[in-house]
Amino acid sequence: MLVAAAVCPAPPLLVPEVAAGAAAELGAARTACSDALAVLAASRPDLLVVVGAVVGAAGQEDEGPYPPGSRGTFRGFGVDADVQLGEGGTGPRPLPVPLAVGAWLLGHARWGAAPVEGLGVRESLETPRCLEAGRELAGRKARVALLVMGDGSACRTLKAPGYLDERAAGFDAGAARALGAADTAALAALDAGLAAELQAAGRAPWQVLAGAAEGAGLDGRLLYEDAPYGVGYFVAAWS
Repeated sequence: MLVAAAVCPAPPLLVPEVAAGAAAELGAARTACSDALAVLAASRPDLLVVVGAVVGAAGQEDEGPYPPGSRGTFRGFGVDADVQLGEGGTGPRPLPVPLAVGAWLLGHARWGAAPVEGLGVRESLETPRCLEAGRELAGRKARVALLVMGDGSACRTLKAPGYLDERAAGFDAGAARALGAADTAALAALDAGLAAELQAAGRAPWQVLAGAAEGAGLDGRLLYEDAPYGVGYFVAAWS
């Protein structure tokens, strides 16, 4: 059963070594992520699963589970920084970036409350399959927690990665309301097609969370909402 969840953005720029001189720009987001992770630790889970979106077709290399001890790196961003997902032996494949950012957040928080695994879900995964994946995660242990990594739209400004789309602000506002209220029905109702057009990579992970939280009776708090670099970033804690 799901007992707690933290929702965090997944940009590599959350890692100060990657952000370099711009590290202070996401300082408030990092602080909010730390607060959300404290809620996870307080829930005393038997298992923590980090969920993040991956790009590609069904069955692609990055999709699927990542065992404890899986490693990731930010060397592709020009920094000598490696991370590990919890404790254990080295996993068979490197962590995709959203899971690596989650592993960095956990390492920064000195997580040691429960075993940690990862799950990569396709950005394009259909809503019913996202919900089913969440239900399966919630049934793994008596007390399951999720760290859900994902961004909102990437179309909030002219300089955003996806350029300006006037639908983006409304989409992000709806997602923020749902995340802040732990509204599983509203998350499940997010339009997958619109999310893809707005490059909202968090849609699939958020809908995995919606499936996991069905019937759990969790309350939510929105700890951070902003759109630096024209991308919607949210931090929420459910417990």
